[in-house]
Amino acid sequence: MKPKNKFQQRVVEASKKLPKLTKEQIQWGYDNTIEHIGHRTEKGKMTCTKCGHSWQGAGYLVSILTDCNCPECNTKLKVETTKKRVFSGSYYMTIITSCERYQVLRTIIVNYTAKVGELPRYTHSEVMQRWIAPDGKYCTFARLRQTLGTCYYDSWIVHTPLELRSENSSNKFCINVYDKIGIGEVYPRQKLIPELKRTGYKKEFYGQKPLNLFRTLMTDNRAETLIKTGYAKLLERIMDSGWKLHIDNYWASIRICIRNNYKIKDATLWCDYIDLLRFFRKDLHNAKYVCPADLKAEHDRYVIKKAKADAQEEIEKQLEKEAEFRQVKERFFGLVFTDGKISVHVLESVAEIIKEGKLMHHCVGSYHSKSNSLILSACVDGEKVETIEVSLTKLQVVQSRGLCNKNTKYHDRIVNLVNNNISLIEQRLTA
Repeated sequence: MKPKNKFQQRVVEASKKLPKLTKEQIQWGYDNTIEHIGHRTEKGKMTCTKCGHSWQGAGYLVSILTDCNCPECNTKLKVETTKKRVFSGSYYMTIITSCERYQVLRTIIVNYTAKVGELPRYTHSEVMQRWIAPDGKYCTFARLRQTLGTCYYDSWIVHTPLELRSENSSNKFCINVYDKIGIGEVYPRQKLIPELKRTGYKKEFYGQKPLNLFRTLMTDNRAETLIKTGYAKLLERIMDSGWKLHIDNYWASIRICIRNNYKIKDATLWCDYIDLLRFFRKDLHNAKYVCPADLKAEHDRYVIKKAKADAQEEIEKQLEKEAEFRQVKERFFGLVFTDGKISVHVLESVAEIIKEGKLMHHCVGSYHSKSNSLILSACVDGEKVETIEVSLTKLQVVQSRGLCNKNTKYHDRIVNLVNNNISLIEQRLTA
């Protein structure tokens, strides 16, 4: 693609000065990104696919349930008891560097093929670059992808050149395929431009993609303030929901918290609480409201108050809203996934979502109006345990809460189950 504006022209010229990847960087990728296999025979003989060393292992359950490290090279291995002799895989790594006053994110795909008893063969290819200017503008260089005859969005054609690419985000849900590429392991030595250094960034991504975090930090000093004042969890929570859409809703109250040195231990709960205060037209500039001594107790009190205030109105408007809700979310109806014990299903009506909020004593009952959120319910043996909110723009779990907003003993397992099946949601999203 030819540059379409002066910014892209400048980046194309700057890209010619970007140095080649070093042997040290590539070797680090080989050593740190690949999940090597510990091949185990039925008789318990173990073979490291990284160095080729063999030894007599412990019993089957010991090998599967405990960490396994090769006694020769000390590599952590994923044990597989199989007759398979050849293993292969592809992994991503990201190098954060700078060039000509641009922050550059270099994405490398590392491939390996290992045959039991032989040393593995490695290859690598730099498949994508994201160039970010200090004012937040960015563009993407990438290799071509195989788009026909495959369901994978990252089927790279590695012999094609790294060139400026058009980023298709004009669809309804603004899905940019290059944003979906994983960052993998991040090379520890990072080279930052001055504009990013002064924001307080310390190699922590707060659950965000580096591109989104860097652009936010360099274009909005409120993000910088949150990091430097110790409110990083709040930064993460607001960015998960959409920084530009939500930061204005909370900033006045955040300033009161900073001024009063009020520590927010649960960012999600605090944001929901501020939303409730706004609903009841409370003064969001008053520390009495925004800095409660017992956040959970105050939050729960307002949840009950709001539930009572909304109950009659919701019943009256339910039929009208059902049609709108069904039009937006019908494509996800019938979606269920389970790990054998936990079952997660999509809530398929406004009435179900309201009922979920009442039964679980949290504020999900008002979430049916969120067009970019999908609400799911997790059950164990038919009993509701947690309610999950998934962002349809970022395709990730925003929050998962049990009774009275508490996390249950199944919390991590539920979140992992949803994340492992996020592709099912994506399939229906793009259908």
